[in-house]
Amino acid sequence: MRNYMWLGLAGLLWLLPTGSGLWAEVTLPAVFGDNMVLQQGREVTIWGWADPQEKITIDCNWRQRGWVTSGDNAGKWTIKIDPPEVGGPYKMTISGKNLIEINNILGGEVWLCSGQSNMEWPVAAAANAEREIKESNYPQIRLFTVARKAAAESQADCTGSWSVCGEQTVADFSAVGYFFGRELHEQLKVPIGLINSSWGGTPAEAWTNESWLMKLADFRPKIEQLKYNHEHLTEVQEEYQKQMDQWRQKLTELDDGLRGGGLGWAAPEYDDTGWSVITLPGVYADVGLGDFDGAVWFRKEVSVPQDWVGKELMMELGAIDDMDITWFNGIKVGGYEKPGYWQMPRKYQVPASAVKTGKNIIVVRVMDTGGVGGFTGKPGQLILTSGGGENESIGLAGAWRYKVGLDMKNQPPQPLPPMLMTNNPNAPGSLYNGMIAPLVPYGIAGVIWYQGESNAARAYQYRELFPTMICCWRQVWGRGDFPFYFVQIAPFRYGEPLIAAELREAQLMTLSLPNTGMAVTMDIGDPADIHPKNKQEVGRRLALWALAQTYRREGLVYSGPLYKEMKVEGDKIILSFTHTGGGLVARGGPLSHFVIAGEDKKFYPASATIEGETVVVHSDEVAKPAAVRYGWDNEAMPNLFNKEGLPALSFRTDDWPGVTAGRK
Repeated sequence: MRNYMWLGLAGLLWLLPTGSGLWAEVTLPAVFGDNMVLQQGREVTIWGWADPQEKITIDCNWRQRGWVTSGDNAGKWTIKIDPPEVGGPYKMTISGKNLIEINNILGGEVWLCSGQSNMEWPVAAAANAEREIKESNYPQIRLFTVARKAAAESQADCTGSWSVCGEQTVADFSAVGYFFGRELHEQLKVPIGLINSSWGGTPAEAWTNESWLMKLADFRPKIEQLKYNHEHLTEVQEEYQKQMDQWRQKLTELDDGLRGGGLGWAAPEYDDTGWSVITLPGVYADVGLGDFDGAVWFRKEVSVPQDWVGKELMMELGAIDDMDITWFNGIKVGGYEKPGYWQMPRKYQVPASAVKTGKNIIVVRVMDTGGVGGFTGKPGQLILTSGGGENESIGLAGAWRYKVGLDMKNQPPQPLPPMLMTNNPNAPGSLYNGMIAPLVPYGIAGVIWYQGESNAARAYQYRELFPTMICCWRQVWGRGDFPFYFVQIAPFRYGEPLIAAELREAQLMTLSLPNTGMAVTMDIGDPADIHPKNKQEVGRRLALWALAQTYRREGLVYSGPLYKEMKVEGDKIILSFTHTGGGLVARGGPLSHFVIAGEDKKFYPASATIEGETVVVHSDEVAKPAAVRYGWDNEAMPNLFNKEGLPALSFRTDDWPGVTAGRK
């Protein structure tokens, strides 16, 4: 936090101009505060607000003399100061009519971590979370999370604060960001500052400034629609809310568990003996529902000790993806009935009046409208506790009965929200305005990015959109082509074939921008889970790019094999690669996921063998081959690597039109 120390009365009276009334105190953006890391090796930009023309003095204990500036006519002030040396801790004071003191500052490397849910995904939900949290005592790693905010106009500030990395702070921080920063810290032996600005389920256009989106023909009509909606916001919101209310009511009427009025399947006396059984926590895919969207009901019978009867209880269910309504003995005790809280652990108070001797019935209606659905927490998070007594808690993990109440496959589609609403994180420019603009021009070494799933259905469009976003950020920061390293989206069973392969191709094309790099995750994904848990390796692979390209570690192999070119020899195609490292290898058996086609564009499974630094591809079905594709599938997990253990990315040698070509 920042300490605001008021000047003495005499000094205060001296500072006030004759006849003045109220005055504004000097303030700073949230990103400046105790525990922050300042980027070493380049001038540090400090900015804030005060009275117009007010004199502002910056003093730092890493320099004998301070710096002086003053507010402009609007009260905004900006100054560049010398950076601290690596290390610390340091102290800074900013004084005007009041004084701000910032303590425990470190000089080091600062990285911005951004994207959608796979960047937002917390350490607490990653693989081996308990151990990782316990071993997270890294006082020279500092963490800052930007609070979610979608905005129609560029914001001057955000909400957030710096914290020292440790067991009490790391659990909710970006797992990819933390593991990336930890690797850099351990390798470079310098303090690391990590700024997490991410929001699950959001597209790249939301993170891009509108003026840059206007350069893209696909987005000009959307920007115009944004302007209209902003000017008519109240009526647009009211119409959308009306449509949503009608849609939800329709789904309620169609849910078998709610038909006929009353409590329906939530009634304690309802006979659920014919229902199927699932082990919770678990997701829809665990019981063969696959990528199911709709309502699934869960029921569990529990017996409570006699001394719990008549006492208020606490019921915890872990995180539920995406929405829920929860009952205890027919009494509604809680629920998140709007989307966006899929990471939120559920904790509901059970009133004393609901607790009975013997059999008690817990009912949870889970509603999911996209992606993974179900109980995504840990077994230890499903628990019923009392305020006292010999038996402190009852575990709720294990067998529950379940039944589908509503399958959305053949139901009315959800109304699309207006492109601009105050809480719409998908609107073009909205997250740039609310979550990136407030950080500019805070000193950073570079950016790591994990996003693309929400743009997969428009993968061809991403070929222009993603590089535009990168150029936008580089331009507003004014730091030149700073490092921008991103993650190629992992294998997953998307509803439409090939869209992920085409999105990965668009990401590959973005490597044509200078000072970019891509961490490939073809081998560490989970086709049944869009949020694979091995974030440690994702962070490590991003760190390899930074160590090699940004910090110039010599001899470091930092990428898996990248397709370079092809050559046709008779009925075979010979592929060559860059980044082969110590040599090409096939993991776990013969090379897989290669297909080959002739000019008729019909692909056949192919045999592929490694010959030196090349791969030779052949099929008896194709006498005159014209093209090869590798891992060209949404959920493919192929097995071409270099000897350093980094996987080849999916690729194709042809440029034939794909399934997402022309989409807007």
